[in-house]
Amino acid sequence: MEITVYLYPKCSSCQKALHFLEQTKQSFKILDITKTPPQIDELKKMLEYQKGDIRKLFNTSGILYREMNLSQKIPTMPVQEALALLHTHGMLVKRPFLLGKNFGLLGFKEPLWNEKFKK
Repeated sequence: MEITVYLYPKCSSCQKALHFLEQTKQSFKILDITKTPPQIDELKKMLEYQKGDIRKLFNTSGILYREMNLSQKIPTMPVQEALALLHTHGMLVKRPFLLGKNFGLLGFKEPLWNEKFKK
């Protein structure tokens, strides 16, 4: 299975996700979301997996999200603009951000990850 996971190294949820992937012996590629944010095509793919709900791609508890007042802006923001913002500012992206073959996971919710990886 080909897996790409975008993480923020200091994020506890990301560390739990990394530990989970190692424990379940998954083969994966890690990218630091602050240095290499997801590409537009990856964000579009994740948006499909989230049934078009762009808000789910945002780290709504992050400082930058609040500073930019995005909770007020996202509802009327064009999708392309939102995707460009996520691609430009990795700290706005919900993490961990995992793309596998034909699926995507946002955040670390262990029951969902167990189901996806059939632990």
